[in-house]
Amino acid sequence: MEKKACIDSLTVKNSHVLPPDTNSHGTLFGGKLMAYIDDVAAISATRHCRKPVVTASIDSVDFLEPVFEGDTICLVSYVTWTHNTSMEVFVKAITENLLSGERKVCTTAFVSMVAVDENNRPTPVPPVRPESDEEKWLHAGAADRHDQRKKRSKESKELAKKFGTAFPWKE
Repeated sequence: MEKKACIDSLTVKNSHVLPPDTNSHGTLFGGKLMAYIDDVAAISATRHCRKPVVTASIDSVDFLEPVFEGDTICLVSYVTWTHNTSMEVFVKAITENLLSGERKVCTTAFVSMVAVDENNRPTPVPPVRPESDEEKWLHAGAADRHDQRKKRSKESKELAKKFGTAFPWKE
């Protein structure tokens, strides 16, 4: 398959933070931000491979800055690396106070997406071609992040097996 430039999967989403999106502190629900992250990552991954995708994992999401009611949230994402059937998507979220113009990065995340075929089985994706310095820097560290995800996934499966599906009050 022919390599595709990172910029070809670029996705940008802006949203006004309104009262239903906020918690009792007047800031954006963390879960709402995570849903936005998953949404833009899926769009970027689909643009890259032109196939349906599913989310395999989201690396840790650290809430670096609060996003207040009345602010906007801008998410930027693109595919940084691929491995057989999976894609790493980098997502950066920026909050902006519309009245003052102050902007802050409120979180960054890496999302692993897997392309699937008509039977929902993993299917190959094209490799990625980083071009900018930022893209090259992210691409250079991607294989290590991939290995860390595989290790974390194995540990998660072991935890799931250990703790099982029984209701805790019936043990």
